[in-house]
Amino acid sequence: MGGFIIFYAIIDDMNMNEKVTDLIAQAHKVIIIQAENADGDSIGSAVALEAILEGLGKDVALYCPVQVPTYLRYIDGWDRISDEFDLSADLAIIVDTTSKVLLSKTLDQSAVSDWFGKHPVIAIDHHASVEPDLPFEVKYMISDIAVATGEMVYDLARENDWLIDAAAASGLYISIQADTLGLTTETVGARQFEICAELIKLGANPAELEGRRRELSRKSQRILHYKGELLDRIEYHADNRLALVKVPFEEIAKYSNEYNPTMLVLDEMRLVVGVDVAIGTKTYPDGKFTAKIRSNVPVADQIAGFFGGGGHKYAAGFRIYEEDVEKAENELIGAVDRVLLEYDKGKTADVA
Repeated sequence: MGGFIIFYAIIDDMNMNEKVTDLIAQAHKVIIIQAENADGDSIGSAVALEAILEGLGKDVALYCPVQVPTYLRYIDGWDRISDEFDLSADLAIIVDTTSKVLLSKTLDQSAVSDWFGKHPVIAIDHHASVEPDLPFEVKYMISDIAVATGEMVYDLARENDWLIDAAAASGLYISIQADTLGLTTETVGARQFEICAELIKLGANPAELEGRRRELSRKSQRILHYKGELLDRIEYHADNRLALVKVPFEEIAKYSNEYNPTMLVLDEMRLVVGVDVAIGTKTYPDGKFTAKIRSNVPVADQIAGFFGGGGHKYAAGFRIYEEDVEKAENELIGAVDRVLLEYDKGKTADVA
């Protein structure tokens, strides 16, 4: 199956694939970097790249500045992801982001920031709506047609005749499934089903992967009780089209090591009759304010964009620093109002 990727970064540079391939060929040790909001796509892409590059004889290190969420630990290789940056690497590949704010914990380390200024860096990402702003030289591979970064890694491997073994196939399968809600989003076409079928032939086992995922989704009694408390606290705004739940830091500290609080309820919030957007926010002592956005209409990335974040049309997020939490919450509600109003106008224009 022929792969196809649209590249941006160096405008009209259609030799990006060749440049990236050359950098990988020259490298001895590669560090694969994820952002601070690790998810199924980023972890799946990272462990798949690890297997592919090790097949090429490379030494590979996996890095993420934050702990891998518990619910994602069904992915083989999660335990090889370190929060210590391996400065002995001579090439970095960043997966699933090109955003400076999502790498701030990494860039805040002076030794790491200095490393980026002296070594080649590749970024592979499918969030074409997010303007790349990394503060060092990068060979960007950005697609506006791939549904997941894992799809881009699959294309890169196929175009260069790199081996995709069972471990890589499993990671790529997880990546694509995660960012398409199980191949159900409107961005999915026949090609993504064909790729997943090929990955199964190469060794991905959907039943086994889903079994492991479901096992990790099991909840303790105290987490189920806490979920009930969160459901009781849901607020409705924007003519009841926005469902909002707020998680203070004391609850993050108490529960997040066992289960991500916002992920406990976002799906249920999104399924409430009349709700178009579900958002879970978290607040931290240093003024950090984060939001996970899930939507039933294609506006999640637009809402996140108001705050410098990004993501997909139906799943996105952002992080800002705002000491006045009430102000941040009001701005978020206002942003949802505006985005939904524009969405309604667009639908009316389409009908007309």
